[in-house]
Amino acid sequence: MPTAPSLDRRLGPFDAAAIIVSNVIGGGILFVPPQIAASVPSALLFLSTWVAGGLLAFSGAMAYAELAALRPRAGGEYVYLRAAFGPLAAFLTGWTSFIAGFSGAIATSSVVLAFYLGRFIPAAANATPFLSFPVIPGVVVLDVSAQNVVAIAAIIGMAWIHLRGVGPGRIVGDILAVLKVTAFVLFIAIGFSFGEGEASNLVQTAAVAPGNWLLALIPVMFAYSGWNAASYVAEEVRDPGRNVPLALAMGAGAVIVIYLFLNALYLYVLPVSELAAVNGSVLDVIADRLLGSVAGDVMGIVSVISLLAGISAMTFAGPRVYFAMARDGLFFRRAAQVHPRYRTPAVAIVAQAVWSSVLVLTAQADTLLTYTGFAIILFSGVAVVALFVLRARQPDAERPFRAWGYPIVPGAYVVASALILMNGLYTAPGPTGAGALVILCGIPIYLWCARGNAVGDGAAPSP
Repeated sequence: MPTAPSLDRRLGPFDAAAIIVSNVIGGGILFVPPQIAASVPSALLFLSTWVAGGLLAFSGAMAYAELAALRPRAGGEYVYLRAAFGPLAAFLTGWTSFIAGFSGAIATSSVVLAFYLGRFIPAAANATPFLSFPVIPGVVVLDVSAQNVVAIAAIIGMAWIHLRGVGPGRIVGDILAVLKVTAFVLFIAIGFSFGEGEASNLVQTAAVAPGNWLLALIPVMFAYSGWNAASYVAEEVRDPGRNVPLALAMGAGAVIVIYLFLNALYLYVLPVSELAAVNGSVLDVIADRLLGSVAGDVMGIVSVISLLAGISAMTFAGPRVYFAMARDGLFFRRAAQVHPRYRTPAVAIVAQAVWSSVLVLTAQADTLLTYTGFAIILFSGVAVVALFVLRARQPDAERPFRAWGYPIVPGAYVVASALILMNGLYTAPGPTGAGALVILCGIPIYLWCARGNAVGDGAAPSP
């Protein structure tokens, strides 16, 4: 029997933590705070939502840490859902990741990247199509514009870097993550040291209904999404039983600290009532207050670095899911190939880059992300449920790391995820229903992929 393809272990805990930081810190922290401030018009309670969201994210990260140490393979929750609930559930999370989760986020980030580059090179942000190809007239049209060409160039460039080896991808990812964190830390330090603000804004109080506080956790949790990114590359982390949990703790912890200080800076500069009225990026408004006329250029540079870091992290993590699916016979088989020289899942990387580029040309990335955003919460919650299932099913399995506070802490994450999903079904049944339809469309694809393949328990290869 031929040996299943596997990836080389070349990543350390810092590399995996950098993927988390790059993946999480993005648009959420720029656009979500006004929505939360409108629901929670009390400074202390506003900050408490970010503390609670951070604790939930950290509890989820610790549950994933046990799962990744137990099964240190490429694929993240695809691996855990397969072990606990079978191949169909696993396929649906991988299908959603390919169709929208990673590919859609990469497409959206690359278009926004071109927009910010337009501040320095105006032609880069020109969204006027110079070529159009109607695939389904009036429904699906491929529009080629300068902005789309720049976006696709960013996608292809990052895919080329990560295809050529874990080494180049790791170096680029680490550098971008360090630059990203450094930019935010300096911005926070300068803001508190030299910015004009009022410390009293941080302790402003107001009556807040408990229901509003709970509802505010929904956008907070979306802003924290991506804390599980290190689990996707567990197969390539040295000493995964120790280093994957360490990476998840470091990455999630760093994001929590940055988010808390950044939101505190928002309140320091803007009272919570003014924060609630902000339209667009909060960071741009704060930068304008702190830096004046040079704010636009400074935030343009910070945004370009941040977006490149996010694209790099998703280009690294996403293909590991499709590689794992293909290795199990649940994706087209060539995606399981490991490049003989660079030791990367090259075909999976190319496939994601191609689909992301198609989404750029069709301008459907935002729509898909809106429809399937709830799936991020759904599948991460189900993955934490898998922790309970595998504890019961395999009580004597060697676990190099055990989730802290089990069963209460991971149980709290599952309950919070369920509440978020129920709220989504109640308040936004249209997008939620459309997202469910996207996920369910994966069932016939699963049946086609599984036909003729031996779909077992996905146990090999060994770590």
